[in-house]
Amino acid sequence: MPVSVVVGTQWGDEGKAKIIDLLAESHQVVARYQGGHNAGHTVVVGDQKYALQLVPSGVFYPHVTPVIGNGVVVDLPTLFNEIDTLESRGVSCSRLKVSSLAHLIFPWHQAHDALSESALGDQKIGTTLKGIGPAYADKSRRVGIRAGDVRDSGRFKKLVHARATDEQKIFVALGGQRLNVEEIVEKFVGLGKRLEPYVADTVNLLHDALRRNENLLLEGAQATFLDIDHGTYPFVTASNPTAGGACVGSGLGPRDITRIIGIAKAYTTRVGSGPFPSELLGDLGEKIVDIGREFGTVTGRRRRPGWLDLVMLRHAARLNSLTEIALTKLDVLDTFSTVRVCVGYEVDGTELLGYPDDAQVLAKVVPQYVDLDGWNASIKHVRSYADLPQQAKALIQLVEQHVGVPVSMIGVGPERNECVVRR
Repeated sequence: MPVSVVVGTQWGDEGKAKIIDLLAESHQVVARYQGGHNAGHTVVVGDQKYALQLVPSGVFYPHVTPVIGNGVVVDLPTLFNEIDTLESRGVSCSRLKVSSLAHLIFPWHQAHDALSESALGDQKIGTTLKGIGPAYADKSRRVGIRAGDVRDSGRFKKLVHARATDEQKIFVALGGQRLNVEEIVEKFVGLGKRLEPYVADTVNLLHDALRRNENLLLEGAQATFLDIDHGTYPFVTASNPTAGGACVGSGLGPRDITRIIGIAKAYTTRVGSGPFPSELLGDLGEKIVDIGREFGTVTGRRRRPGWLDLVMLRHAARLNSLTEIALTKLDVLDTFSTVRVCVGYEVDGTELLGYPDDAQVLAKVVPQYVDLDGWNASIKHVRSYADLPQQAKALIQLVEQHVGVPVSMIGVGPERNECVVRR
């Protein structure tokens, strides 16, 4: 059945939105399956740039039904701000569907985030303070409030009031700032009424689309090494961005999925704290940041740059059962005379045979590099693999050799058409 999954293979910011936007043209449904408004997706259409946090990237195609799946946690003020911004720029969001099973984020979640991060001091995780983790925690504690609850406004009001009152007691006990319970209730009852027309049984919606033999595209936020189980814990997100999370967060089954596309930048970046074996701290790193404009879409924070790490990518291929790789932002390396690629790890002089399962071990690894000649030419206008410089092809071939997965797409610029698709 025609279901494709797009997953990040590094620490996020790989350019997933560009590839999703490129693929969406041939799909009828694009569904987001996890995360919240802590992830930013940037899409460039012509001379217009759009920054998305919750609305799926397929919204730019009139034939696509964009779906926010059950695995997403939804901040209503952010969602409606995004909808209003898109509508004001001529992008219709009337087709948007929000899963009745998706959990909602409230002000107490953001307050908990701030308190927890502040208490960590120098050991901060680097959370975006959007309330994502606490919202998922409430989901696991079985005290969360879901999008479907807004369909009964009286019950929704009681749920919000009860939860806000309970949280008020906790914040008072912790010496934190008091919540304005009545103000929160009034605000979210209004937001709930606005949300109601978008709420849908998206699990059955997706299965009905499959029955009609439509093409479905599932998009994740963050990436493999921010996965709550498989990432560099505790410097991770609160959900499962990996391909397995696509099933849980959408309601589709594993056998429904036929294509899993791993997105990787031609170099590596990460935001916030945590180990980073191939990190570049000097002038070369600053050059990557400047050329690649490596600043967070949501937070504006500078991303930490480093060379492409094939040990990571090989592990991501295993975890996600990748069928192909989309290598993005290759053009950022156009002016580098030498391009380094990490192909192995050593710890205390001993080679590691796989990616370590301990972040403390990862922090000690010494990366082993292969140096490739740069191509010192602009590839922005290249649209055929045959027309890429031989040096750029050598990098792609090295990726395929070490990871064992074909590179099917190569990003050569930020716009949706600036891509080489290998047939």
